[in-house]
Amino acid sequence: MKQFRVFFVLLLSFLLTSSLLAAPSYVKSPPLTKIVSSTKIKSVSNGGEIQVPIITWGGDIATILANGNDTKTQPGSLFSQAGLKLKLVRKDTFSDQVKDYLSGKSPYLRGTMGMINMASEAISKDSRTKPIVVYQMTWSTGGDALVVKSNIHRIKDLKGKTIALQAYGPHVDYMTKMLADAGLSIKDVNIRWLPDLTGTDNSPMASLQAGDVDAVFVITPDAMVLTSGGTVGTGAEDSVKGAKILLSTRTANRIIADVYAVRSDYFQSNKNDVENFVAGLLKSEEKLKSLFKKKSGSEYKQILSSSAKILLDSVQATADVQGLYADCQFVGWDGNVKYFSTPNYPRSFSILTKEIQPSFMQLGLLSKKTSLQQANWDYEKLRAGLSNTGGTTAPAFKQEEVATIIARRQQQGTLGSGELFKFEIFFKPNQNSFSTDLYEDAFSQVMKYASTYGGALITVEGHSDPLGYLRKKKAGESNMVLGRIKQSARNLSLSRAVAVRDSIISFSGQKNITLDPSQFAVVGQGISSPKSGVCGDSPCPPKTEKAWRDNMRVEFRVIQVEAEESAFNPL
Repeated sequence: MKQFRVFFVLLLSFLLTSSLLAAPSYVKSPPLTKIVSSTKIKSVSNGGEIQVPIITWGGDIATILANGNDTKTQPGSLFSQAGLKLKLVRKDTFSDQVKDYLSGKSPYLRGTMGMINMASEAISKDSRTKPIVVYQMTWSTGGDALVVKSNIHRIKDLKGKTIALQAYGPHVDYMTKMLADAGLSIKDVNIRWLPDLTGTDNSPMASLQAGDVDAVFVITPDAMVLTSGGTVGTGAEDSVKGAKILLSTRTANRIIADVYAVRSDYFQSNKNDVENFVAGLLKSEEKLKSLFKKKSGSEYKQILSSSAKILLDSVQATADVQGLYADCQFVGWDGNVKYFSTPNYPRSFSILTKEIQPSFMQLGLLSKKTSLQQANWDYEKLRAGLSNTGGTTAPAFKQEEVATIIARRQQQGTLGSGELFKFEIFFKPNQNSFSTDLYEDAFSQVMKYASTYGGALITVEGHSDPLGYLRKKKAGESNMVLGRIKQSARNLSLSRAVAVRDSIISFSGQKNITLDPSQFAVVGQGISSPKSGVCGDSPCPPKTEKAWRDNMRVEFRVIQVEAEESAFNPL
């Protein structure tokens, strides 16, 4: 995320400075059914080239590579070998894509799951154009960010604030998911829509610079400008004084899913071509990963320059292509299997659809829920020709570094720094085991947070009852004895935190969901942070039975640690 996108940054700086930061023109965001209502539905022509939309995103580099590093399918390319003849057309304005889709210019839609759901009602009125989602390309793992003013420290602080983002763009479901996880709804915030994503006076970046809003959803290059290179905005060089990145998709790395969908009529009559398109993309992903791992050779240079020309209109923008690639994670064959065919996976195709559509109805973007179909591919058949389908991943966090960070924050009293979400569970006196039947809801919530915010650290903090310590202190026990009681309480609370973490990982395994143990940091707080508060150098005595029982708890925090570069392994 911290890679500075030189080409974009300089261009944006020039555009914004030269326009003297004119006031943004906000727009309404009616349902796409109204935007495309005048578009006549026509069949897709089966003769000649098939138009395929791409957008300015790292995932589309693989599409360019599969097409032979050109907008038109080149001889010998992966798509050509599959008998395809395609024309790649960059379409960053999604409503234009939808019009082409309905009018038969292209059988494909290229967007995020949020964008496909946004269009679902408009394109499902006619049976010919009902979408079938055929492929997941990537997750955004750093390319998108929420930038806020200095008075906003947690997601919950957005209540009552004004947020700006692009209408019909890639950040709408990012916003709704984040608010929902923080216990907020659309009604808790004020939303301003803008027509452009970047590079103009009518973009979210420009609205924060103009001082009109409290928070914006932007692409990472814009976030870097607003925050003086990813730190805190100084107010110089187009940054906004005090602006900071509150949450990027490097942390929230399982929210924005990029996919391809295809018209039902085209799928039914050209299923083999669509399957070959998906197979070509899977093979291209593998090849692209290999090229970017080596970062050398003529093929690597060629994909950089061709992608720079096609996606960024400049063959010189190769550094920006590298940045686009770094800001996404290709999911590959195993990721598609998980996404489309694993019902319990918390970030699956069906689950994303179920969480997106109700929030879009609240926004007025949809009037009703619309079912989305998937291709139901034979993934064993699609596995042919692929070499890496194991799905194994390295731990996301360096445990020794995490332990150092946690210890330092405990000493400084800043363990909650960067906290995104927090909740707790309670236990009984002398309880040391945490069964699923008692804590299934809490364990499910932790599993969802871990799966959605894979770049966040989850602390499991055990707390102990201070009453025994207070009684001994009142009885006049020595400091040595009191110190031993405190240490014993820390040890006990740590063992409980470990037991809870292990129970969560075991629970997830029973659901066929693999969690990364390195994402969890266990902490033994002992009696240092009782619910009843601290009186001087000791816990305050609980005054009621409820206050006493409330001290026996385990707290979960989802903490952003992007600033702690040494602890986090980028994907």
